[in-house]
Amino acid sequence: MVPCLKHLLGFFLFPLFFVSAFALSSFPISNGSSVYELLPEFGLPSGLLPDSVKGFSLADDGRFVVELEKPCYIQFDYLVYYDQKITGTLNYGSIANLKGIEVKRFFLWFDVEEIRVDLPPADYIYFQVGFINKKLDVDQFQTVHSCQDGVSCKGGSWKDLLKVPTPINEVPMLITE
Repeated sequence: MVPCLKHLLGFFLFPLFFVSAFALSSFPISNGSSVYELLPEFGLPSGLLPDSVKGFSLADDGRFVVELEKPCYIQFDYLVYYDQKITGTLNYGSIANLKGIEVKRFFLWFDVEEIRVDLPPADYIYFQVGFINKKLDVDQFQTVHSCQDGVSCKGGSWKDLLKVPTPINEVPMLITE
């Protein structure tokens, strides 16, 4: 009789454990709105992510996971790399603890750690890359862009480094960050 009691107890406890584990899950299933609709609700432009989002989840504490169909690149003022999985913490007007987005600057790739906008929203968006805080025009992030596969490899090649620039009549002024 004891073995039968164990099986019955296991039969009733397993569904209870499964339901409680699902209820305590950190990332509930989204309520049907797209991530492109959700970003503006948090004061952020919808074009921060590429058009290849296949799924996302958002926890009550703001932690999120975005899954892309595949890693990709988008050319804004700078070339941006999106990993297949992007995580962070979404707050009104900012994304902190960001993982999975990198920007190319001077032949090197840097992790984007935080994205924020002015409150109330204005014309600029700020990207925290290490100790550098870069201010860019927000207009380029208002529309959702398509992924590009055109970059052969994330690190570039030696041929790219050794290319001699074509001569120009004017020397552009370098702007420090």
